[in-house]
Order: sequence, then structure tokens, then C-alpha cells
Amino acid sequence: PTCELTYKNAKAVLCGSRRLGLIKYVMALMNGARLGIAAQSVGVSELAYREALAYARDRKQFGKAIIEFPAVYEMLSVMKAKLDASRSLLYACARYVDIYKIYDDLAKDRSLTPEERKESKYYSRLADALTPLAKGMGSEYCNQNAYDCIQIHGGSGFMKDYACERLYRDARITSIYEGTTQLQVVAAIRHVTTGTYLNLINEYNSEEIKPELQSLKDRLVAMTERYAKAVEAVTAVDDSAYGDFMARRLVEMAGVIVMSYLLLLDANRNENFKRSAEIYTNLAEAEVCKHADFIANFKPAEVEIYKVN
Repeated sequence: PTCELTYKNAKAVLCGSRRLGLIKYVMALMNGARLGIAAQSVGVSELAYREALAYARDRKQFGKAIIEFPAVYEMLSVMKAKLDASRSLLYACARYVDIYKIYDDLAKDRSLTPEERKESKYYSRLADALTPLAKGMGSEYCNQNAYDCIQIHGGSGFMKDYACERLYRDARITSIYEGTTQLQVVAAIRHVTTGTYLNLINEYNSEEIKPELQSLKDRLVAMTERYAKAVEAVTAVDDSAYGDFMARRLVEMAGVIVMSYLLLLDANRNENFKRSAEIYTNLAEAEVCKHADFIANFKPAEVEIYKVN
């Protein structure tokens, strides 16, 4: 429960070290919570997809199950792709967190070697970069999947007879607490401007993949080039208001490319992910093109017309 705490004449003992409260302890606490919400978002997305799939298979209109209608099976396939992409990003982020925390534990018992310190710093940076992506993108996809789950149910989805109306309420908080999606963009944008995401994308690109997946990889390379040009175009303008205005678009571009690569690598290990990799890449490609075109055609001075008096 969230409540107000009032202390009167309470004795206090310092926990931790001085000058580390906000930067180290509070942010570590927030990042841990954000990763948990990313996991919660994946869980809600999973159930939303299952409920929608089951209903679409069972519900019949015009003599056939509604899952046979293109408008419905496209919606379901996109839900599954968003779910798989969210889970892949969550697992990648959790792995980076696990590794750097292992080094933190080792450092309590002995001094780390220069190589270990370098690796610890590397994984800490990746964990810091992927946490806002996992929370921000995962919670938004969670909300979208919950919305689409109700849409597939039609009027029935609005009633308490089915689980999807509860899922919609469960989903809504994920993009709000422990930092709204807008605050995740604020946390993530420095990893756009410092090149953390681009370096990670290039690392993923260096992985060997099966020949049948090469066409997907080629598309991701082209998307990465558009992303890099968009980042360069925005950072070249010495205008903080313009940079803040474009931050969401740049972060989303980085997010969908990272998630596309993670699904590509999943498909490289297990062919069951190939379908989601293909569908999500289609989705990501459209998002990258949309944001890249917006940035290319937008004049910094136009930010003024968006300001509400």
C-alpha cells in the first residue's frame, strides 16, 4: 500500500554510504522495480494473447470461426509478435543485470581485476540502457495487447463474463507507476546520444545467422542506418527543446531495432521464433520509417506550434 509515513523523535541510523543515496541506491531501487514491471507487462500481454486466441477460435460468425478473418488473424499475429519481442527484451535485460550484480557481489569479497572491472562497467551500462526500454516498450505493448484482446471479444470483452476487461485494468498501471513511459524516454535518451544502443545493435549484427534469415538481417541493417542518420540529424541541432521533442521517436526507433535483432537471434537458435521475427520486423520497419521521415521533414522552429498556452 502507498501511504504517508510520519516520524516524530525517531532515532536514525545511516544506511549505506554518504552521497550515494540518490544516484546509486534510489536509482538501483527504481531500476529493479522497473524490471519487475517489465516482467509484469509480459505476463499480462501473455494472458491477453491467450484469451484473445481462445475466443477467436471459439467464436463463429457467418458460419466460420472469426480467427479465419484477416482483420482478426492479423491482430492476433501482431499481438504474438509484440509479446515475443517484449519477452526477448526482458530476458536480455535481466541477463545483463544478473552479470553486473555478480561482479558487485564479488567486489565485496575481493578487488576485481582490471578486466573484471571493465566487464562489470560494460554490463552495468547495458542494464541501465535496456531497463527503461524493457519497462517503457513492454508496458506500452501490454496496454496495446489488452486493448486488442477486448477488441477481438467485441461487446463481450467489455463485460465481466470474460477475463479481458480485468486485464485491461491490470495493464493500464504498467505504463504509469515506477516512472511513466515518458520518464523512461528521459532515462533512455542519453543512451541514444552516447551511442550505447547503436553499439549494442552493431554487436547483435555481428552475430552469425542462418542463410534463410539473411534477408531479415539486411532489412535491420537498413533500419539501423536510418536510425543513425536520424540521431545525427537531431544531435546536430543545438536546441535542447528540439532534442527533447524528438527524444521519444529516437528511443522508440532504438527499441524496435533492438527487439527485432533479439527476435532474429531467437529465430536463429529456434525456428519457432521465425514467424514472430518476420512479423515484428515488418512492424519495426514501419515505425522506423515513420519516425525517420518525421524527423527529416521537421523544422526545429515547428516545436513552437505544439506548445499549449
